Formats: sequence, C-alpha cells, structure tokens
Amino acid sequence: MTALADTRPGGTAARSGTERPRPARLGRRLLGRHPLGLLLSAPYLVFVLVVFAYPLVFAGYMSFRDYFFAAPGVDVDRPFVGLENYRTLVADPAVRRSFVNVAVFLLINVPLTVVGSLVLASLLNRVVHLRTFLRVSYYLPYIAASVAIVAVWLFLFSGGGIVNQVLGPLAPDPTWLINSAWAMPSIALFVTWKQMGFYILLYLAALQNVPEELYESAATDGATRLQQFVNVTVPGVRPATVLVLLLATVTGANLFTEPYLLTGGGGPNGASASPVLIMYQEGIEQGKPGYAAAIGVVLVLATLVIALLQNRFAGERDR
Repeated sequence: MTALADTRPGGTAARSGTERPRPARLGRRLLGRHPLGLLLSAPYLVFVLVVFAYPLVFAGYMSFRDYFFAAPGVDVDRPFVGLENYRTLVADPAVRRSFVNVAVFLLINVPLTVVGSLVLASLLNRVVHLRTFLRVSYYLPYIAASVAIVAVWLFLFSGGGIVNQVLGPLAPDPTWLINSAWAMPSIALFVTWKQMGFYILLYLAALQNVPEELYESAATDGATRLQQFVNVTVPGVRPATVLVLLLATVTGANLFTEPYLLTGGGGPNGASASPVLIMYQEGIEQGKPGYAAAIGVVLVLATLVIALLQNRFAGERDR
C-alpha cells in the first residue's frame, strides 16, 4: 500500500521531483496551454524571420567583408576585412554628420509627436459634433502619397511661398529647405505633421480605457481641465505613450523619403542627410554594400539602445 501511495500524484515520488514529465506536460511547456495560438501566429513569425531577422543577420555578415554585388551564378571572392568598414565610417565626416542630423530630427520630432498627438486626441475625444470628419481629416496626411504632400510643402516653404510671405522679414535667408540650419528642423516639422494622424488614433483608442469616473471625481475635487489632463489623462494613457515613443523613434531613425525628396538628397551640403540616405548612396550609387551594411548595423544598435532607454524610463511605472 505504501508503494502504491507513493506513486500517486502528490505522493512522495511526485513531491521529490524524480518523476519524469509526461509527454503531454512536456508538450504544454514547449507549446503553451493553447498550441492553436502558436499555430495561428506561425505565419507572422515566418514573416518576421524572413523580412526582418534574416536581412539583419545578413547585413552583419556583409559589414565584415569587402562585399559587392555580382551577376547571378558568378563566383566572386568577397574577402573578410574585419572591422575595416566600421573604422571607415567612424572616420567619415558625412556619416558622422548624418547621425547628428537624425539626432536633431528625433529631438524635434519625438516630443512634438507625443505632446501634439496626445493633446489633439484629448480634444477630439471630447468633440460631439463632426467627430468623424475631424478624425478623418487628421488621418488623411498619413495615408496620402508622400510625393504629392512633398510638392505642397515645397510650394509653401519655397522662397516665394506662402510661409515666407506671411513671415516677411522674419523668414530665414536662404529659405527653409536650402538653409543649413533650418533644413533638418523643417523636415522634422513636415514628418510630425504628416504622421500625427496615426498617433492620434492610437491615443484615441487608449483614451477609451480611461474611466470617466476619474474625471468626474477630479472635477468634484475642484481640479481644472489642465489638472485633469496632467493627473488623469497622462497616467491613464502611459502604455500608449511608450508605444508612440518607440514607433516615432524607429520611424525617425529610418528617415529617407523626406530628405531625399525635399532637399534633393540630403542638401544643402549634407545638412539634411540621414544614415539611411547615406546607406543608399554608398551601397547603391557607389557600389559599396559592405560599407553601407556597417552603417546600418550601427544605426540598428543605436536605435535599439534608445528604445530600451525609453522603455526603461517611460514605462517604468507600468511594472
């Protein structure tokens, strides 16, 4: 009887940890309690591996070699050069300036995106009439073709454009997009305006989860609208703020289309060049994909560090 009791679930043998896990238990540990969920998410996992993970690993491989493209089927030698590409990019003033440019872009774009999107989303959330029209109006620039929007922006900020006519003597000379000091800030404002509709929708969704009773309680205690915004709205949408920070940072680090179209490829004199634009110029136009891959690896690592810091400090209260 003792031997039988010891082999039952919860007996001495089970409690001692000597019993081997059954195949069903082992399967649940590997696949989770709902294997169907893993099966349904498998296509997206394959997509991530093929579209993101493999190119990133291959870029790391290219960055350590004197890599160049050859015709299919042609056997070529791509010698290992170690850290030579990385030493070259550190010494390249154009690459260093491009990283400074994107840092300036992020310092302008990310705070404006977070604050502007949250404020506008809070106002739109209280609108009763024309709510759908206003939401669609803010979202239209995000889905509009970049080439068309860039044409309008060039018209507004050209030397004889509406913006300069309104500002008069206060307008910079030379004008915005051909001015070394104002080119990147102008691009940052353009990208903020174009993409803000998407982030407004994220905040609108987050605001639906903030209980209305909190606002009523704050109003009963005599809190003003500004105090309600600071003490109720901002903490209530903190998870969405972390997401907006991460998305805006990653999107800004991949800046390419706007400087390419607005300033003719990073002008004037590289004042608006981004690392991705330099990668395109070096890897495609100059035929040095190994060097371009090294720039990309450094950009990915720098973006990852910034994203981790943002998640650490902005999302600290969520843990």
